[in-house]
Amino acid sequence: MTLLSRGTPPGPPVPDFGIPPQLARRMSMAEQHEYLRTKLTRRRTLVTAGSLAAGGLLTGCGGSGSSASPNATTSASSSPSPATSKLPGAAVTPFGRHLAFGADPRTEMRISWQVPLAVRKPYIRVGPKPDELSRKIDAEVRDLHTPGVDGVRLELDQYYLHAALDGLRPGTTYYYGVGHEGFDPAAPAHRSTISTFRTAPASPEKFVFTAFGDQGVGKAAAANDNLIVRQKPAFHLHAGDICYANGNGKGVESDGYDPAFWDLFLKQNESVARSVPWMVTTGNHDMEAWYSPDGYGGQVARWSLPDNGFDPRSSPGVYAFTYGNVGFVALDANDVSYEIPANFGYSGGRQTEWLDRKLGELRAAKGVDFVVVFFHHCAYSTSAHASDGGIRDTWLPLFTKHQVDLVINGHNHVYERTDAVKDGAVGRAVPIGASTDPTRDGIVYVTAGGGGRDLYGFPSGVKESYEGHVTRHEAVETFEWTRSRRSKAETVEWSRVRYRGFSLLSVEAESGARPALKVSALAQDGERIDHFEVRRGG
Repeated sequence: MTLLSRGTPPGPPVPDFGIPPQLARRMSMAEQHEYLRTKLTRRRTLVTAGSLAAGGLLTGCGGSGSSASPNATTSASSSPSPATSKLPGAAVTPFGRHLAFGADPRTEMRISWQVPLAVRKPYIRVGPKPDELSRKIDAEVRDLHTPGVDGVRLELDQYYLHAALDGLRPGTTYYYGVGHEGFDPAAPAHRSTISTFRTAPASPEKFVFTAFGDQGVGKAAAANDNLIVRQKPAFHLHAGDICYANGNGKGVESDGYDPAFWDLFLKQNESVARSVPWMVTTGNHDMEAWYSPDGYGGQVARWSLPDNGFDPRSSPGVYAFTYGNVGFVALDANDVSYEIPANFGYSGGRQTEWLDRKLGELRAAKGVDFVVVFFHHCAYSTSAHASDGGIRDTWLPLFTKHQVDLVINGHNHVYERTDAVKDGAVGRAVPIGASTDPTRDGIVYVTAGGGGRDLYGFPSGVKESYEGHVTRHEAVETFEWTRSRRSKAETVEWSRVRYRGFSLLSVEAESGARPALKVSALAQDGERIDHFEVRRGG
């Protein structure tokens, strides 16, 4: 993909129906929602989900195209409407299982899945052994309806099911199966569908977590899933732009919103997410204005995440949890982004106030050695979207105030890692293999956007530099997005590691007398491309 030119921000969706382009460019997510709901109700006709995206249903910014086959998507989208199906429950097979922690990973787990048709009395079975699933818990159904258009594609109904498991034992492996009337996971015919999860330990122990953003659907995305499995993580962080149901988000007729991409995504990731809690946050491609004024109705339906954010009902991608000796905070950067303002300021400052309180609580919490924050848009990057001034202006002062230890972003489809940044400049150089102390040096920011979506590059003339291929460290000409949605040129020296390839983060957290975060970046073939340590006060 060619790099974004300075001063040419990625435009919001330009519709091929309904909303005039010059109007859509000025509309917020809530205004798009109201316009589309009013217009589609008045028309009394079904419109294609692809047209919905081009008409402003989904606000995003450019990728270089879908990693999944359009034919595969069309096939998935064109199945008979669930509303007209009369199949018995025995003929309906659950799919797309994905886990997430509740607010306390030691005792709470959320199990989510999907069914292709409406079912009766969904539930989960859980127990200490695969043949002892004695505990049965009812599940909640959250459904989504997306209109279609005659002769183009059918309307699509999607059914997502969620069950909350509380009162679990810390550090314990559980077996579970999902079912409904007519489909019992404990029955011999369905025993192969039983899976496992493990709760967090009661007290800190060594553990590994993985992270990336911008995954999508396709061969590279599935290969990264396989790489995750090999790390044996306790959980995975997904820093937004989850499945790309909005293919490009460039605002042209070739864009398309196809909700069936979510079916493909959940099927693709089930082999991992059914056992590894998948902790997501919200990217710009994840705003879907058809479902709710804030764009997050689709995410609310598909995911069950910790409900301790500033408003879990409308902002599911904002929450916090503690695992072992590390506190994690997920944020929704759409709220403060200067680059893509469709949801700018939607929380009225409540998210930032919550962030200030939560970081203070985590930093003061007994047993918490490190605080990791993850969100989508980049605070520091030199790749296509560069750095978002809204992030810098609004949140970086809080990161400094509370001495955040590590920040993980996506958005730019590369791996890029900074030196320790302090007051906007290099506080301390952190070459590959080095150790850094946030209490003294500043904060390391990692762009981990190589999750599977088509890759970006770096500014012209800027070379990659990674483990085994270190190049001369030089200043980079890049830019920062300003509140006016214009780019401001800047020359930076904080860009330490750059890799243009699919990759992920694997972080080992150690507690005890000398706690540490041992951060590694792995290419898709498993080769290490970067590593460094974070230690406090050492």
